[in-house]
Amino acid sequence: MCTAATYKTKDFYMGRTLDYEFSYGDEVTVTPRNYPFDFRHMGKIDTHYAIIGMAHVAGNYPLYYDAINEKGIGMAGLNFVGNAVYQEVEEGRENVAQYEFIPWILGQCASMKEVRELLEKMNLVGTPFSQQLPAAQLHWMIADKDEAITVECMADGLHIYDNSVGVLTNNPPFEMQMFLLNNYMQLSPKQPENQFSDKISLKTYSRGMGALGLPGDLSSASRFARVAFTKLNSVSGDSETESVSQFFHILGSVEQQRGCCEVAEGKYEITIYTSCCNADKGIYYYTTYENQQITAVDMHRENLDGKELVRYPLIQEEQIHWLN
Repeated sequence: MCTAATYKTKDFYMGRTLDYEFSYGDEVTVTPRNYPFDFRHMGKIDTHYAIIGMAHVAGNYPLYYDAINEKGIGMAGLNFVGNAVYQEVEEGRENVAQYEFIPWILGQCASMKEVRELLEKMNLVGTPFSQQLPAAQLHWMIADKDEAITVECMADGLHIYDNSVGVLTNNPPFEMQMFLLNNYMQLSPKQPENQFSDKISLKTYSRGMGALGLPGDLSSASRFARVAFTKLNSVSGDSETESVSQFFHILGSVEQQRGCCEVAEGKYEITIYTSCCNADKGIYYYTTYENQQITAVDMHRENLDGKELVRYPLIQEEQIHWLN
């Protein structure tokens, strides 16, 4: 279970929560321009745009969960179990394995126009990375400062949706998630007025009653509505610190605490990490479940013309600032 969102002030931001019961050993990973990508069906690409994001590195290959490239495009893959169905390899098409999708797009695209053109030619296939790492059932959000799309590969083919809210969670499919927002059209950040009846006097008795009915549970559909409401009504200053802080608060509205979502006896889904990427500046910020202090990696402080991955293991232990 995960949640992704976009946010725009002076700069463009994109990030996500990764909610699961265990970690694969995630690392902030910079893929420089000259790291060779050897695609399973599409040959080798020696030069591409630089990428920074969160990845599980297996066999020196970055399996990205979410990332941005140096041109300001962001992408995140979220669980879509039961609905994701990948295509078979087809001659004459650009066959891209599911685990290669993020580097395939971010390595080659400098605009959403180029993203759409690449998607038109692409055939998203279920070739696994290895026997130990089968193809994950995912759908994706891809965005820049001007627009966002959702990509879902299902039994009836590849679907590309305009994502006007800039939000993605898990099931049900994106079209249904957007339809369900109709259930919440009456919500408002303002205090409500009595529409119940003019025959009785009803008054607000607490602040925040305009949002009565906003779902508070941890289901995907409820998180979609909650983070969409929070993001679309969010207000912050344009500075980097104000924007980043506000973005973490937006995703904080759907954070999962240990003990609230039991997936097996004694196992609980938690928000393993939360990310916030400044796609304009190439900065990857994150917090972890145990460490709420924001940590940052700036891709432009690395040698982006290099050939080797740059990897930063996550700081997991709580960092407490003592005043005495």
